[in-house]
Amino acid sequence: RRGGSMVGMLPVKFDLTRRFDVPVRELWDELIDWPAHGAWIPATTIEGESGDPNEVGYTFTAWTGVRPVALEDRMRVTRCDWNEAEQSGVCDVEKLGPVLGGAAGFTVRADGSGSIIEWREDVTVPYLPRFLSPVGAFVGRIGFTLALRSLGKVLARRNGPASQLPG
Repeated sequence: RRGGSMVGMLPVKFDLTRRFDVPVRELWDELIDWPAHGAWIPATTIEGESGDPNEVGYTFTAWTGVRPVALEDRMRVTRCDWNEAEQSGVCDVEKLGPVLGGAAGFTVRADGSGSIIEWREDVTVPYLPRFLSPVGAFVGRIGFTLALRSLGKVLARRNGPASQLPG
């Protein structure tokens, strides 16, 4: 609160789970290919730095919208671990601003012949009132639900129509 204002950092937190009928390693490889996110996250392009995009410390920027008014979402990989024995992976990123702060990430695991993703967002948006937090989470959840549906379509085009199951 500044000067009696209710404006500050708007927390936006949500989790999504979705099942895909593709091997978990295939889903993992798609998710850690940062530039490929532009194929399934609406109106988004990803620009990465040089280096290994799966190494801790790698930074990249997602641009959502049409420049010059696109949302700039700079991120740094803080964890990117694939466990071959367990057929699972965990990836986390830190939001670096200038607009979004906080963290996001996903976990993938095998589920029979398919795979499951658990996507999490725990971000802050400056200069908005905290009471809008449920609205922000609702909008974010819808946006990522649509993105994961689009990811299912990308995987289906690559593997045939049975590559996405409702979830």
